[in-house]
Amino acid sequence: MQTISLNFPDDLAFSLKMQEAELGYEIKKLALVKLFELGKISSGKAAQILGITRIGFFDILAQYGVDVYNDIDTDSLNQDRQNA
Repeated sequence: MQTISLNFPDDLAFSLKMQEAELGYEIKKLALVKLFELGKISSGKAAQILGITRIGFFDILAQYGVDVYNDIDTDSLNQDRQNA
């Protein structure tokens, strides 16, 4: 796995009442939520990267008001509807 390094003010974690590791996880989580929202990553892959279940990632999406159905192929859904 590759590592990305971010610079942030020394007092940011303290201001957010987080430990540095906790802040790192939060930034990673937010980045994956946004990538999912933009359709760049699947919910399963995001969950795998975070080390949680897909349902757990859905819970995170709900916390941030992101539609869980972002990664569903609408063409497939329309085809299924027509076949039904």
